[in-house]
Amino acid sequence: MSLKTIDQKAKEKGKGVETLWQLVKFMVVSMGAFVIQTFLPLLLKLPMSDEFLYREFVFWIFKSTADVGLGIFIAANVSNVLAQIVSFFINRDKTFNSSANIAVTLPIYIVFTIALICFSAWLSPTLITALGSKVGENLAISLSGAICGAIQFFLYFPVDKLLFRKPKEE
Repeated sequence: MSLKTIDQKAKEKGKGVETLWQLVKFMVVSMGAFVIQTFLPLLLKLPMSDEFLYREFVFWIFKSTADVGLGIFIAANVSNVLAQIVSFFINRDKTFNSSANIAVTLPIYIVFTIALICFSAWLSPTLITALGSKVGENLAISLSGAICGAIQFFLYFPVDKLLFRKPKEE
């Protein structure tokens, strides 16, 4: 049974079932974003020197700590941005079957994403610092990515549902 067939059957059963099916698809896409956001920072930090990983910095509302330097900050945020780019296009096309204008929806999504990334960029080092001494740096980085990803998941679904409400024409 194809995804389009399941989409059509869910739509025939009413808005509630259709939304529930979209949530299931959104969860699958979000799991992929979760993997990117949680484990890509570990790969990105591999070629970085310890000096760069732990280099102190102050940028706007972001400030390094003894446990989180510029390299870790960059690795976590690059991973977050890549996860959101992938999610935008897959959710628009597959989850919500939308033909919403990318020129309109993408800037709105970007502004929302920047706000969430700023929040995560503030929260992530805070969590890494709090958890690092208890569970170790790599696990703290992964847990921080997972927590930030979970928060984003619960905020993105309603926003995406609004942004991608224009269905594709058959």
